[in-house]
Amino acid sequence: MIMPDCLIIDDDASIAATISEYFSLFDLTCEYATSFESGLKTAIENPPSLIILDINLGEESGFALCKKLRETSDVPIIFISARNTDDDILVALGIGGDDYVAKPFAMSVLLARAKAVLKRSATMPIQPQREIIKFGNIEIDKGNDRVTRNGETVKLKPLELKLLLYLIENKNNRVTKDALLEKVWGDTFIGEGTLSVHIRHLREKLEDIPNSPQFIKTVWGSGYMFEGAVE
Repeated sequence: MIMPDCLIIDDDASIAATISEYFSLFDLTCEYATSFESGLKTAIENPPSLIILDINLGEESGFALCKKLRETSDVPIIFISARNTDDDILVALGIGGDDYVAKPFAMSVLLARAKAVLKRSATMPIQPQREIIKFGNIEIDKGNDRVTRNGETVKLKPLELKLLLYLIENKNNRVTKDALLEKVWGDTFIGEGTLSVHIRHLREKLEDIPNSPQFIKTVWGSGYMFEGAVE
């Protein structure tokens, strides 16, 4: 059985089928499911490279399905939903979602976001060289993609680590939001909300006082800056 590029999970069969048919026009193989149970079963039995997941699945929740999948899988997940509050976006990205697209959306935009996520996941190799980066009480082993704080392992998602490393590479210099979206995500379609959530998560995991960060500073209205000495 050939693994599909995308699995669309939406309780509206017409939407799921339309996305699948549209993506197939651009050489992406797709399957779709219309319930929590069928979506989970398909994702496990025939793992896709990407899941497009609606938050509302009848009486079930796409959030719950994402949490279940994250127990065993790192497959990229793009949430789609008519709900577009900041709280929904924060929850979606906080539980392991990679992107969030609000309904109604143009199929071309969803396709672009899907291709960008697929490209990132296909070109995210582990660094072969052993290189240790230290700042404050943080140590990054680039060779193993391992981050520790005070000697204890900190779990960073691949994009969080990539974002952190890019800021460190440009330490003590302002990096614009557009530059981060292009260089880290490789996708100018990603919204600033996604970027700000990843910055927030980095601060919560690495900073002693996340609301008053020592290293990952905000340059108001324009971007962010990593500030401090790096060994």
